[in-house]
Amino acid sequence: MYDIMKTCILLLTLAVWPGSFLSATDAAAPSEAAAGVQARPSQRPAFRPVELGPDDKAAFPAAPEGFDKRREGVAHGKIETVEYNSTTVGNQRKALVYTPPGYSPRSKYPVLYLLHGLGGNEWEWVGAGHQDIILDNLIADKKAVPMIVVMPNGRAQPDDRVPANLMAAAPAFATFEQDLLKDLIPFVESRYFVKRERESRALAGLSMGGGQSLNFGLGHLDTFAWVGGFSSAPNTKAPELLAPDPKKAAGLLKLLWISCGDRDGLLYVSQRTHAYLKQKKVPHIWHVDAGPHDFSVWRNDLYLFAQRIFR
Repeated sequence: MYDIMKTCILLLTLAVWPGSFLSATDAAAPSEAAAGVQARPSQRPAFRPVELGPDDKAAFPAAPEGFDKRREGVAHGKIETVEYNSTTVGNQRKALVYTPPGYSPRSKYPVLYLLHGLGGNEWEWVGAGHQDIILDNLIADKKAVPMIVVMPNGRAQPDDRVPANLMAAAPAFATFEQDLLKDLIPFVESRYFVKRERESRALAGLSMGGGQSLNFGLGHLDTFAWVGGFSSAPNTKAPELLAPDPKKAAGLLKLLWISCGDRDGLLYVSQRTHAYLKQKKVPHIWHVDAGPHDFSVWRNDLYLFAQRIFR
């Protein structure tokens, strides 16, 4: 049933916007496409011409062929929709939760909170990102620790549907910080068998969600030890505000991952973050992938990031 539902979502997306998987220079970002919304040029983030520097190269090889394809003989995790009470927003909110193959009360699991982009919702990482398939394959190959993955709607407002004017809901992405910390994390930790220390929580996301992850993760090092920004959008704070105390960040972070595509007009956002972190000697991974602002890059990011967390 779940496979049928997922297929229907993808078919609907393509029917609404056949160009949904074009690069950002040809169409709106695929994060918008996952919800079937076509952004007008005025709604798109501030893309700029790409200028590559000497540091701007891949830190790791690309994922192998078929890493994001469902394989026979591989145990599958479970995806479920949950509703939690948001005191921040004032209503019930939905999120998707992936529990790994073999999920059992006999164990406790680390949790990755995985955030979508400007025009996405809680389904984006499953529908377009193949999150469940990538994790199933990594766990089967013993390349990733079995983990729970929570995919919320990062648009923290009473009507969190994807709006026609995408930028109108931009402030709600900032409001999500309190929804995440005060409402969603306590809900997950009350409902699932999870480890509750900071070393067992990771936060990552793409585009707008990448900016959220860096802002919230680095702003709450008492809560998250593993942080990843994939093609982070201009909502990302200035580097000196992200890590005002470089020594503290260096001492507390288990992994800080910054990545982007080499044909992504938002590359400058991640470049400035990397430059600051390098100057301040904050350990991090800087990975420039081959590709534009789309899921060909973000699926590879998830594949690489998921293998390196909770170790």
